[in-house]
Amino acid sequence: MQHFNPFEIISGHYDRALVLLGDHATNRVPEKYGRLGLPEAAFSRHIAYDIGIEALTRRLAAMLGVPAVMSCFSRLLIDPNRGEDDPTLIMKISDGAIIPGNHPITEEEWNGRIATYHRPYHEAVSHTIEEVAKASGKAPLVLSLHSFTPFWKGVPRPWHAAVLWDSDRRAAGPLIESLRQPGDITVGDNEPYDGALRGDTMYRHCMMTGMPHALLEVRQDLIGSEEGVEAWATRLAPIFETLNADPALHAYEVHVSRTGPYPA
Repeated sequence: MQHFNPFEIISGHYDRALVLLGDHATNRVPEKYGRLGLPEAAFSRHIAYDIGIEALTRRLAAMLGVPAVMSCFSRLLIDPNRGEDDPTLIMKISDGAIIPGNHPITEEEWNGRIATYHRPYHEAVSHTIEEVAKASGKAPLVLSLHSFTPFWKGVPRPWHAAVLWDSDRRAAGPLIESLRQPGDITVGDNEPYDGALRGDTMYRHCMMTGMPHALLEVRQDLIGSEEGVEAWATRLAPIFETLNADPALHAYEVHVSRTGPYPA
């Protein structure tokens, strides 16, 4: 049986104190699952992955010379940006598409996917962040990259990009301001999604530990081509550089989550 690595760590200068993440970077599924009972076309849709994010993450990591961690499995298999106890961790239906390979699902299979794919990805994220903290001697700045659809249920989304955050606005605030500054794009502040999601990647690795962080969403039609990725990498790289140069974004500071108290 072909080996399936659930994550990829892109090498970089760990002493730069910046980590990039791509939770939904790829649309792959191990051979043993076939296509989860779905047509091949489903894996080119947003339900399978964040379109454009693998290429954008690779380009930014190269331009900035920093490490990045990406998942190597489709969120149709299991969603790395959900907590292990989240009922939407393995979706039975996504944007109208029923996923036969996920329903019915046994408790053994559910737990097996966590142990084989979800948990190793998060262990890789933790390890990378820890190594960056050691090499830099300070709290890493963690920036998570995602993308969103230009339409939802037939309604156009006006935002070109969006920044999601819970209650720690240290990195999110300057990122929003920097993106809006040229005045040529519309930037969402916790829209079209709210950044307070209990158990997600930012909650688990940054909110609970007090690390500065932000989640950036770019509209998928803007990064669906090589030209689009290059344009957005060129736009984002200097902004990320400026954020990373701010000493205030390299200090540990735990903020109370809007989702409620942290688990003991």
